[in-house]
Parts: sequence; structure tokens; C-alpha cells
Amino acid sequence: MFYWLMKSVFLGPILRLIYRPWAEGVEHVPAKGGAILAGNHLTVVDSFFMPLVLDRKVSFLAKSDYFTQRGVKGWLKRVFFGGTGNVPVDRSGGRASEAALRTAVQILETGDLLGIYPEGTRSPDGRLYRGKTGVARMALEARVPVVPVAMIGTAEMQPAGRIIPKLMRPGIRFGAPLDFSRYYGMETDRHVLRSVTDEIMYALMELSGQEYVDVYAASVKAKAAEPKDG
Repeated sequence: MFYWLMKSVFLGPILRLIYRPWAEGVEHVPAKGGAILAGNHLTVVDSFFMPLVLDRKVSFLAKSDYFTQRGVKGWLKRVFFGGTGNVPVDRSGGRASEAALRTAVQILETGDLLGIYPEGTRSPDGRLYRGKTGVARMALEARVPVVPVAMIGTAEMQPAGRIIPKLMRPGIRFGAPLDFSRYYGMETDRHVLRSVTDEIMYALMELSGQEYVDVYAASVKAKAAEPKDG
């Protein structure tokens, strides 16, 4: 209920009025049933504008840290993130990653839409980076299509360090659903998972027009954060 209040009454109308987002290919999103919306990730507001142009609810997997902070600030975060379709998961790796996967599959098997960013983190420089195979496992285990979603212009709207986005019109471009039914039952095959993930990233590259870099974005960020000698 609060999700729809945020989208239709509180936050949504304000974002539509101020930023006037445009969308293409909305008809590619299934009208019912589970599906993964796999997007490029340029900045924080991607998760606000993508669901805004759809009639259906979109759930995202969010860091559990957003839901565990104490005090008034923590309460406000829980209300905000919960009200914007975020589901808390532990993303620390290992068994936590498996639990997050199970949560995602449950959302999809319930017949809902799941938004996910295969790169695993925001792009450090606006380019498109190698996708992580979790998105492929989710699609094959839940047996749902994957709709590629390209966010257009949001990197310029909210560059690193900027809290309030610039007054620009963001775009959301939805591609044709990708059907991976030929791989059902093969979700434990790492070669299949990599092939599926690469196909998703190729579709995103074509849809967004971004330059593709075949390394993980997290690795690039970690290297940039290393102290420089001298």
C-alpha cells in the first residue's frame, strides 16, 4: 500500500512534474507474471525513474544496512526504502548471496517484477561493465524472461557527489524480452550462466549505446581507491 502512495501520491507526481521522464518500449514489459528488469546502473535515481514509467510494482534487492540503522534517521530510511519497493538482503557474499538469490526467486515466482543491475554497482565512468552471473541464475531458476532496461542521461543528471539531480529529462528504454527457456534446468552450469549474462549485457550495450568494458566495475572502483605510491 505505501509503495503505491509513494508512487502515485507523494514522490511520483513530484518527479514527473519536475523531471518529465520519457520512456520507450514500455510494451515489452509483461502485463502480468514474473520478469526481471535488468538495467545499466549510472546513479542512485535509476531506481526511482525506472518504476515510475510502469503501471506495475517493481521490487529491488537493497542492502540490509538501509533497514537496520537506529533512531529517527534509521526509521525514515526504512520507511523510504520500503516504500519505494526495496527488499532488504545481506549482500556480504557467501551464504548471504545465496539467501539473496532465494529472496529474488521468491519475488519472481510470486509473479512480480524484479529490478536488478547485473553490473553489481554503479558505473564509475558512464561505461557499461561486465555483468555478474546472479541475474542468470535468477532467470533460470524462476523461469522468467529478462527485459533489458537502459537508463539514459541519469549519469549527467546526478554525477558523483551531487545529492539533488539536475533539471534534465531522463530516459528509460525497454528492450524486447530475452527468452532463456533453452537453458532451463542448467542453472548450475557456470558456462551457461556466463553465456546468459553476456547475452543480457550485449542487449544492454545495444540499447544504451554505452561503451562496453569486459571487467567488473567493482574491480575498477577498488583499484581507483588504492593509495598511490609517492
